Amino acid sequence: MSRPSRPTRRQALGATAGTLAGLALAGSAHASTTTSRTRSDAARTGHEGHDAPEAFDEVFQGRRIQGAPGAGHMHHGGGYAVRIDGQELHVMQNADGTWISVVNHYQPSPTPRAIARAAVVELQGAALVPLA
Repeated sequence: MSRPSRPTRRQALGATAGTLAGLALAGSAHASTTTSRTRSDAARTGHEGHDAPEAFDEVFQGRRIQGAPGAGHMHHGGGYAVRIDGQELHVMQNADGTWISVVNHYQPSPTPRAIARAAVVELQGAALVPLA
């Protein structure tokens, strides 16, 4: 009685590499479709990731908070300035459209105004120290 032939190690590895390449291509096609859908959804709703919100200037819990497009700390590409009592609060917009600051780095907020208010609450009356 003869034994059934089994594939050689080289044949098995070749088949595995082909399968992995196919999966990689399928994954990249899915990612491309998802990214396109996300961008078109954002464009349709007007919530593209890096649109500058409107300016604000108000007193919140006794602190003056201000925000305006175009004058932010450009290291993070923000292009939006937020100030608390005249001191710049470094803010950054995430890819999903939320905002974070150096004070609330792990607590994203929907707008720069909301992140400024959250920073005031977190500071508990302490002065905002400028970053070098």
